[in-house]
Amino acid sequence: MEAVRCLGLSKEYDGLLALDRLSLSIEEGSIFGFLGPNGAGKTTTIKLMTGLTHPTAGQAWIAGHQVTADSRAVHGIIGYLPEEPAFYNWMSGREFLEHVGELFGLCPKARKSRVDEVLGLVDLVSAARRRVGGYSRGMRQRLGIAQAMINKPRVLFLDEPASALDPLGRLDVLNVIRALKGQTTVFMSSHILADVERVCDTVSILNHGRLVTQARTEELKEKYAKPIFVLEFEEPVAGLAARLRALPWVEKVEATETALKVLARDVSTAKRELPQVVSSSQAGLLRYELAMPSLEDIFVKLVGDERQGGQE
Repeated sequence: MEAVRCLGLSKEYDGLLALDRLSLSIEEGSIFGFLGPNGAGKTTTIKLMTGLTHPTAGQAWIAGHQVTADSRAVHGIIGYLPEEPAFYNWMSGREFLEHVGELFGLCPKARKSRVDEVLGLVDLVSAARRRVGGYSRGMRQRLGIAQAMINKPRVLFLDEPASALDPLGRLDVLNVIRALKGQTTVFMSSHILADVERVCDTVSILNHGRLVTQARTEELKEKYAKPIFVLEFEEPVAGLAARLRALPWVEKVEATETALKVLARDVSTAKRELPQVVSSSQAGLLRYELAMPSLEDIFVKLVGDERQGGQE
């Protein structure tokens, strides 16, 4: 079943097209990564899908409910964490979540049970009675996820949930997101490719308001990622780089003074013949590795190809 669907979604601000005919389909239960550089239109998309702003053209649906100006049905089945969440700093974490639960109409017994549940989910039980003003930034982000989960949403929208955190804070937040698998559909926007690669099973890449591609993470790698042979040597190997570039099974060679990255047209042939070529060069080999490109490599390729195609 589709958790999120949009068709031809566009948004124009003062003559500037922030989102250009976006069409998406997201399966229920997935952790979806909405990837793109700053200014690509990610936040605009989330605001349109949550009903915080209205499209210039196109439509969106959440769990089969169309997002309109008065979509009460939609508001009751989504959770939302903005990029810069706001809190009442004088409240404790538990008091804040109790307040959110009350806004959603939960009775006292159900509210207490749900608050206990989400505090455990985001690992804030021990800090529940501390004032939010004394929380670290990572703790505040986790509290933000907890408040967005109070109503047991069908779809949870997270706008750049880990972008401003230190490495430990990012890891904590990503672990929480990973733990949401099976509890809700997560729509997570980010410009940090490593975060998306770590937790998301499906990815869309947005650039200048236009969809570049959408696929499962592994499908993207299979389609666009070619393995790279990484070699490091004890001495300069400029002559070896030139020899490799002349071989028919070699597509590209990137060279520094003592290291090579070889992209092969035919990986099977490269596995057989590259060691022989290196051995015949008499260069002292320190490292030989077949590395798979990351999501970042794919992103750079796709966004770079779009720019070179004159679609800016």
